[in-house]
Amino acid sequence: MSLFARLRTLLSQLARPRARMRGSRGVGQAWEDLAARELRRAGYRILDRNFRAGPGEIDFVARDGAVLCFLEVKGRRGLRFGLPEEAVTIEKQRRIVRAAQAWLRARRVAPGSRRFDVVSILEERGSPPRVSILRGAFEAPPPARPRR
Repeated sequence: MSLFARLRTLLSQLARPRARMRGSRGVGQAWEDLAARELRRAGYRILDRNFRAGPGEIDFVARDGAVLCFLEVKGRRGLRFGLPEEAVTIEKQRRIVRAAQAWLRARRVAPGSRRFDVVSILEERGSPPRVSILRGAFEAPPPARPRR
């Protein structure tokens, strides 16, 4: 296949809307789409989405001015299990930090200001979703203790 044909195929794939998933994955995807709109509205410039490296994943990598941000999106339908941002546990933070380090290595990004943010989405019956962007939601946690 020629380079031109490969480029045309790639461009046509990018132009297609993302396939919608069903069930809880579809809900998570809808929350990420909502988060992307809110991030853009708040002035973030999205660089990457759903970056996976080893056991970790980063929902969004974005710039907020000169600051490089690694963002986790958490949503809940109601408060039965607490606020969405409370689901970003220490272990989840460690996985996000490891994935962020892999992203930085893969992109060969120069040192600069970095931050870990959380986008919290709360859906309650009869109300529109409440979206909060928690800037600097956490710092890199200490490494896990080795298991004995």
